[in-house]
Amino acid sequence: MVNSSQISLKIRQGFILVFVLIVALPALFFSVGRAYYTTLVETTEKTLEAHLYSLISEVEFVGSGIEMPRSILAPELNRLNSDTYALVYQGQTLVWYSESAVNLSITPQFSQSQAGASEFTKVEYNDELYWQLSLTVILGNAEQSQQARFVLLKKNDALMALMSGFRNTLVNWMLVMGVVIAGLMAFGFVWNARPLQRLDKEIKEIEAGERNQITGLYPVELLTIKSDLNLLLESQKRQKERYRSSLSDLAHALKTPLAVIKSSPLATDADAQEQLDRINVMIEHQLKRAATGASDTWKKQTMVAPVLNSILNAMGKVYHDKHIQFSSDCSEKVAFLGDKTDLMEILGNIIDNACKACRNQVDIKVSAPKKRVLLITIADDGPGIPEHQRSDLLTRGTRLDTYEAGHGVGMAIVSDLVESYHGKMTIDSAELGGAKFTIEFNHEKNS
Repeated sequence: MVNSSQISLKIRQGFILVFVLIVALPALFFSVGRAYYTTLVETTEKTLEAHLYSLISEVEFVGSGIEMPRSILAPELNRLNSDTYALVYQGQTLVWYSESAVNLSITPQFSQSQAGASEFTKVEYNDELYWQLSLTVILGNAEQSQQARFVLLKKNDALMALMSGFRNTLVNWMLVMGVVIAGLMAFGFVWNARPLQRLDKEIKEIEAGERNQITGLYPVELLTIKSDLNLLLESQKRQKERYRSSLSDLAHALKTPLAVIKSSPLATDADAQEQLDRINVMIEHQLKRAATGASDTWKKQTMVAPVLNSILNAMGKVYHDKHIQFSSDCSEKVAFLGDKTDLMEILGNIIDNACKACRNQVDIKVSAPKKRVLLITIADDGPGIPEHQRSDLLTRGTRLDTYEAGHGVGMAIVSDLVESYHGKMTIDSAELGGAKFTIEFNHEKNS
């Protein structure tokens, strides 16, 4: 349960990190770059306006023309290698240009706008881009006046050079920000996942039987889950105790009348005795089914090897006259996620049946081919089970005691136990010549 939550949390955290690094930061980069470029354009317009009004302040109207000093206040317009140029026209005639425009070989194009209306636009001359500001003014007085058009140009390359430097700086800082943000988010993810990891550890300890309740300190968000899980654990414990007490009382209540009937004259008839034996066996069967812990939500982790060794030791003593050779292959690390009594019931019944049916050899192999998967195979060298009877042997409700010795009513208990643990049991022919029982438990289904 918690493992799935942790996986889901990590997926969401990874998605957030990818979104920040791949979407948010690039979007921020382009937004900041765009805002800076807009600021550069606005600054260029303001700078050209300042130069324009500086020129207008220095112009002198003489007769029918205008005169301007050769050197003006704006230093950008006085340098030959400058990227800013100033031109003054009367009609279509160029009457003055700044020293920066000495080598300028273009003729600006402008619309015939009204006097006092400025025009700022991006233009292209000789395959080169410029920002152009133009303004038509009326010079002179009431008796004599003359229109003049002031044109100021600034190369777009100058803006692009500033923009390129800004982008390089911005990229470097974005990389630093990305690393810092990724580090902070990773630290935050790890820090936030710690309570879930502690909760997961406590639940695993409960499954292993090392504790009975969740007792750790958790954030407010997990307190409700902690309380609900503890209530569930307590409820399971009380319910199991009530079941066992009731079943114990039921066992005593049923066995006494059966013992009386079996010892009475009513049981002298062979058919009646057979039916009483059947009732007794079925009562034992149903009581064992109801008393198993396999249906519990919380299960203990049982190591298989000690249980298997104990059963084989007991079987060797019970069937010492047959001199049975037991071949056991079971790792000390293999575990069964369930109740120890249930595992003993499963292994004990099948191995006991194999001992009854075998000639002198029984092979047991226990392995974990995948994580949280337990595979058990038990084979003997006996007569085996006819193929047409194998499916009936595992069918719930079938009268299993009609089969040959070695495969009696105990198989009903095994079949129910395996099914209650979401396991799967199959019967095949063994290489030894007898029957081979294969049981597979997928503990993921029990989590």
